[in-house]
Amino acid sequence: MTKQSEIEGSDEPDPYSIERDSQSTRLPTDGDLCRWLDAALAGKARETPLHADLPWVSLRLVDEAESKALNALWRDKDYPTNVLSFPSNVSGFLGDIVLCAPVIEQEAREQAKRLGAHWAHLVVHGVLHLCGWDHQTDSEAANMEAEEVLILEGLGIINPYLEQ
Repeated sequence: MTKQSEIEGSDEPDPYSIERDSQSTRLPTDGDLCRWLDAALAGKARETPLHADLPWVSLRLVDEAESKALNALWRDKDYPTNVLSFPSNVSGFLGDIVLCAPVIEQEAREQAKRLGAHWAHLVVHGVLHLCGWDHQTDSEAANMEAEEVLILEGLGIINPYLEQ
């Protein structure tokens, strides 16, 4: 687990927990992950955590086997997926985001996207799910995509929904 205070040299409680359980050699840095989380959470107030060591968001970077197992267990889908979000009902803890490195890398190649930009998009996407956004209907999808584009533009990342 990486603590944001170790990255920034701060004494503040750590808002993010980052766990790496992937064999990929192309994972984003903790600094990038924290920057993308910060952008997605900008303007949102954190409730007082139930416990001082509780992160605001937990990220877990995994390989296909774990992603597939979680996707099967929670969504009845028998394949690995790029991102899974698990919202929490615990005060001060939004929830867990699980990102599958091999799937993200494959998608970036297939869609001719920069790998870092695709990672950023999926981190933002996962955070928005934790905050209650969804894309089950066309209207919800349009609203969520617009919010993602706005956040990503603030990071200097082009609209991921444009044809490449």
